Amino acid sequence: MKPNYCVYILYSLKDKLLYIGYTTNLEKRYDAHSKGYSEATAPRRPLILLFCEYYLSMKDAKRREGYFKTTAGKKALKIMLHDSLIEVSKL
Repeated sequence: MKPNYCVYILYSLKDKLLYIGYTTNLEKRYDAHSKGYSEATAPRRPLILLFCEYYLSMKDAKRREGYFKTTAGKKALKIMLHDSLIEVSKL
């Protein structure tokens, strides 16, 4: 069985903030964000794909996305992605 659900984290080079989402097609979704087709991220471009996790279950992916959007989840991401966040902040 192939994992179909991806929770992804984008980093905005413009406002230095994270965007959290989930999708069944990461390449297509990232392309849409990059081209400005998403209202939530269009004014925040350019964006870098910083992180993704794949799940077999849509419920698990939505739960993880929801967690990353909480204060505790954002804190966990900053710990998990500490060195990556330093690297992208240099761009």
